[in-house]
Amino acid sequence: MFAESTEPPHWYAIQTRSRHEKVVRDQLAAKGITHLLPLWRKRSVWKDRIKVIEVPLFGGYLFCYFALQDRIAVLETVGVARIVGISGRPVPVPEEQIAAVRTMVEQRLPYDPHPYLVEGMRVRIKRGVLIGAEGILIARKQKHRLIISVDLIQQAVAVDIDSVDVEPLDSHTWETRQARLNSQSSVLRT
Repeated sequence: MFAESTEPPHWYAIQTRSRHEKVVRDQLAAKGITHLLPLWRKRSVWKDRIKVIEVPLFGGYLFCYFALQDRIAVLETVGVARIVGISGRPVPVPEEQIAAVRTMVEQRLPYDPHPYLVEGMRVRIKRGVLIGAEGILIARKQKHRLIISVDLIQQAVAVDIDSVDVEPLDSHTWETRQARLNSQSSVLRT
C-alpha cells in the first residue's frame, strides 16, 4: 500500500454550476474550508424599481484554499462543477493574484468586472468616436493602443485608447472577418 503524499495547501479556482456561487460558499463555510467569493454591487433594473444587489465578481467561480489530497470534500459540495486546471489536473492560482483580490475587497476599493484583456488580443471599440473599430490591443508606457489595420494596402495605424472602451472579439468573429477580407483581396488582385 502506498502512502498518499501530503502537498501543502494552495488556492484553487472552483467552477460552480450556474448561479450557485453563494450556495457553494455557504456549504464550504459549513465544512470549515477556507474560501473567497468576491462580490460587487450592481444596479438591477426591475419593472417597478431599481435595486442594488451583490453578485459574484467572477461569475461562475470562487476560490478555495486546501491541500490537493483534500479535494474530495470540495468536489462533493453541491453546486461545484470542477476544480479548474489543465488536462484534468488542478492548477493553483498564484498567491499574489489572490492577495490582490482579497486586498481590493477588504479595503473596499471601488471595483467592478472587466473583460480579460491581454496584449495582442483582437478587440472592438464599444463606445466613443471609434465605436465598432476593430484591431489588436497593445500596451505602451502605461497606456493601451489599438492597432487598426488596412489589410488591402497592408498598412496600419496605432491610436491611444482607454481599455475600458474595448471588448474582446471572439476568435470566430475575427476569423470570419479575415476570411472575407482575404477573399475580397484575392478577387481584386485577379
